Amino acid sequence: MMLTKLSKFLKNSKGATAIEYALIASLIAVVAITGMKAIGNKILNQLTNIANNLG
Repeated sequence: MMLTKLSKFLKNSKGATAIEYALIASLIAVVAITGMKAIGNKILNQLTNIANNLG
């Protein structure tokens, strides 16, 4: 009984596919967040420079 369930679970690729998609989505999210932080810091530095030059 248990061996049959395990065999069916191992043959089922839907779970593996869902996990792969979740990993890909996580990687994309990490890259996007890192990129946004870098761009945000550059924009902040530019705005700080502009504010310092005006005042």
